[in-house]
Amino acid sequence: MSRSRMARGPSAVGGRISEVAMRYAVLGTGDVGRTLGGRLAQLGHEVTLGSRTKDNPAALEWARSAGAQARAGTFAEAASSAEVVVVAVGGRVALAALEAAGAANLDGKVVVDVSNPMAFEDGEVRLSPVESDSVGEQIQRAFPHARVVKTLNTVNSRVMVDPALVPGEHHVFVCGEDAGAKEQVTGLLGEFGWPPHRVLDLGGIRSARSVEMLLPLWLDLFRHLGHAEFNLEVRRGH
Repeated sequence: MSRSRMARGPSAVGGRISEVAMRYAVLGTGDVGRTLGGRLAQLGHEVTLGSRTKDNPAALEWARSAGAQARAGTFAEAASSAEVVVVAVGGRVALAALEAAGAANLDGKVVVDVSNPMAFEDGEVRLSPVESDSVGEQIQRAFPHARVVKTLNTVNSRVMVDPALVPGEHHVFVCGEDAGAKEQVTGLLGEFGWPPHRVLDLGGIRSARSVEMLLPLWLDLFRHLGHAEFNLEVRRGH
């Protein structure tokens, strides 16, 4: 992957100001995509919000409101110029979105998968795939030259980009086959406000199964608490 950077506006890292910026493609125009894209643009990164069509109303409105660093385009247009691609569509359509983005536009790049494998059947939320596979693994198999990292799927979109909304030393997870890609994503999480000691590396992309299967617990907690601003904290015994 190209390591080129563009000094175009400040990027807040660990409470400090950095002049380093990157080009991001965020695939998906829902709440998660718009929230992640908006925060990346605020941090000074160039962001293209990708959708299936060039004239997607939600993407165009987001680009108008998110500032000079924000653009809208198709999945392929977004991915072609990006250094990092963020998968912010639903897990059931993640592969289709990436296929539309184009394998050549993903080769060698960090692909950050924040999706969950939600399926709605008979009024119930179910996981598909589950246990023996995961969306993260499916993406890595389909695009073997991409550097896939699973993260952030265990928290609400607002908490993704502002963990201070939840008090305490709560955690987020990363998993993937490429150590350098995980290090880069850990740096991105730091820009969002997640310090390294609160980013737990679960190992290879197979661990995406575990974090994706946390979704039913998250939904039960959401129903119990009545809001989405919560997270899990992992404590070690002595």
